[in-house]
Amino acid sequence: MISGRAGCGLQYAVKRSGSAVGYCALSIRCGTRDEVGFHSGIAHFVEHTIFKGTTKRSASVINGYLDRLGGELNAFTTKEEIVFHATVLKEDLPKAAALLFELATCPTFPEHEISTEKGVVIDEIHSYKDTPSEDIYDRFEEMLFEGHPLSGPILGTAASVKKITHDELISFVKEKFRPEKMAFTIVADIDEKKMEKDVLKLVGKFMESSEGSATAAEVNGSAATDIWNGANRFDKTLNKRNHQANCIIGGFAPSLYQERERLATVLLCNILGGPASNSILNYVLREKNGWVYGVECGYTQYSDSGMVTISLGCDKHNLDKCIRTIEKEIRKLQETTLSERKLKAAKKQLLGQLSISSDNGETQCLSMGKGLLAYGKITGDRKTKDLVDAITAEDVREMAQVIFDPGKLSRLIYI
Repeated sequence: MISGRAGCGLQYAVKRSGSAVGYCALSIRCGTRDEVGFHSGIAHFVEHTIFKGTTKRSASVINGYLDRLGGELNAFTTKEEIVFHATVLKEDLPKAAALLFELATCPTFPEHEISTEKGVVIDEIHSYKDTPSEDIYDRFEEMLFEGHPLSGPILGTAASVKKITHDELISFVKEKFRPEKMAFTIVADIDEKKMEKDVLKLVGKFMESSEGSATAAEVNGSAATDIWNGANRFDKTLNKRNHQANCIIGGFAPSLYQERERLATVLLCNILGGPASNSILNYVLREKNGWVYGVECGYTQYSDSGMVTISLGCDKHNLDKCIRTIEKEIRKLQETTLSERKLKAAKKQLLGQLSISSDNGETQCLSMGKGLLAYGKITGDRKTKDLVDAITAEDVREMAQVIFDPGKLSRLIYI
């Protein structure tokens, strides 16, 4: 792998793979939390409408450009990122890469396309409202981070989306899409030095060098800035007249920059309610008792905080039993350290899951971009293994005590 920083401040990384398919992504450190001064949902709306035209191509040309090559063009928005990415045959990678740079540096946001896309996004907002398992998660996060930019819904609201204008979109991109807040990544079966040369050529074509570019520390943030301590605790039940009860229990967690605590939390969540059927809550609630179709313990990491949630959906008459069981299993993790055998097995399972996930070229490409934006570097598999191996049973127990402290946990129920 080769990585570096161009003169304009943009970071890049290229990695050789053994596949005929090539992947590229342009990641921008700008998401929903950066909408202060703009209408809610504008980051996501930019992601939608940026494909609707540039100074060089119309929407129809953009939509069919990679399709005709058998490739795919996509994008997504999070609270802290907007990412544009493409998948093509490796010989078509230069075309895909050039298109991503073009989209990010010279979009036009035609008025008629804005009007059409508002209907699409508002329909998307309504569809989330009609899906309790999606809506409850957004509502929980909104309540937990109340008073902070992280509380804003990624999609915005129907009312706020209607108010977004062409000039506002242009202003948002001009202000937020700065090269020093961007990372471009490629995974393909092409010589890495050649890929690096091509990337720098594209950067030179679409972006100007800047002597005053921000430093990596200014762009990527500083370590250990977890400013949340449970001040927004709540316990709320809303009558949604649903057939099924939905519940989220959770609270604040370590940030991206609290390395040891963060990795201990990742391991804890995987043990408690990871995707495998042998995770504690999956086994007890689903496999053993059949009370739920699915239960998950998730961990979302942000630059200055994090959030751990236990989410489930069940028949209403099973809800109290599920909650009592969750509390019981959490207490066990808080009061008893894992045996050496169980800890070793849990680490192996987590590392196996990470390895299988990262074996996908697209996943690698997107992960590389996230690593560059967050840390200014990419953590290799060996380093990740060493960090996970260093976690102790006491680390896991301590995080269970801190994160699942009853005095700091919040709960939201839809019935």
